[in-house]
Amino acid sequence: MGEIQLYDLTKEYGNLTAVDSIDITIPEGSYTMILGPSGCGKSTTLRMIAGLETPTMGDVSIDGEIVTDLPPRKRDLSMVFQNLALWDHKTVRENIAFGLKMNDVPKDERTKHVERIAEILQIEDKLDQSPAALSGGQQQRVALGRSLVHEPDVILLDEPLSSLDAKLRIEMRTELARIQQRIGTTFVHVTHNQEDAMSIADEILLLNDGRVQQFGDPIDLFEDPNNEFVADFIGTPSMNLLDATYVDDEVQPHLDTGGFQLAIPEPYHEIYRENIPSPDVHIGMRPNKLRPASNGSAPEMPSFDASVSMVETFGDANWYYLDAGTEEDLIMKTADEDVIKSVSPNDDLTITVSPDAIHVFDPEQGEAYT
Repeated sequence: MGEIQLYDLTKEYGNLTAVDSIDITIPEGSYTMILGPSGCGKSTTLRMIAGLETPTMGDVSIDGEIVTDLPPRKRDLSMVFQNLALWDHKTVRENIAFGLKMNDVPKDERTKHVERIAEILQIEDKLDQSPAALSGGQQQRVALGRSLVHEPDVILLDEPLSSLDAKLRIEMRTELARIQQRIGTTFVHVTHNQEDAMSIADEILLLNDGRVQQFGDPIDLFEDPNNEFVADFIGTPSMNLLDATYVDDEVQPHLDTGGFQLAIPEPYHEIYRENIPSPDVHIGMRPNKLRPASNGSAPEMPSFDASVSMVETFGDANWYYLDAGTEEDLIMKTADEDVIKSVSPNDDLTITVSPDAIHVFDPEQGEAYT
């Protein structure tokens, strides 16, 4: 169990609306990330689920029961804070067992629960040590163990990886996913790091200014963004976004960026005509969707000419900055060894992009047309 439903959840502080009408269902047994920039309402949303903040409007339901007015201790959930709040004067065993002891769970039963959780978290050999003697990752496991030992339906995590270095952060997010899959408890995890969210989440709730921008599978947010904010926030590097004009030419409809034109293939003519209400648009193309043309490229693929102004090498992939006559360079990202070996700064290329990878947005509201 552990399904969470948020019904028009809203939190206001005076004239400031921190969370604005969130209406979603978080499936039981899922790993859901609440993602967004600083100040977007992520932690406030989590604290309302936990019962640490009272909504101005709306309700929180867990497993079909409205819990909006219930205190945290009656919600069958547990929370791991950014500040782990471990007691260094107590052993790891005592830290994990603390809540059970406060609830008068017998000692033998406490021992059984603690040792089972320690085995899952791979810290069974650390139970008699002080948290101060452990690494950052091991301390994270202790804090998580203190939450898991109650066997709650829901675990809430508020930026639990923010204080870790890059290498340990990657290790711990993988461990969190492994643990969640093993125990099947619903995890709701707040982060501002989109790589954390994209790598392990079943669903991402992306917020901005307290509003839901998109909620769903990480791949959907990457491949089919609802709006320009999602397109820009998700992905490294960000989506290439350009001003353009949609020209519904009878012979060859196209998108004109002022620096180059992208011909729209015949199967897409009606889609554009039906969905784009005015000529002024913004277009977006993911860097990993841009490719140098080759002899095997389909002739109907939209293409444009560009010069390579700079190359950044990251080991697993290269980023190519392309001067295509627009105000800012476009970025092409590729791990193709043939491209990496053959393309250098100042090279002139013809770049192709699949029609399905060209996103068209309303220039005023930012909402996706296609």
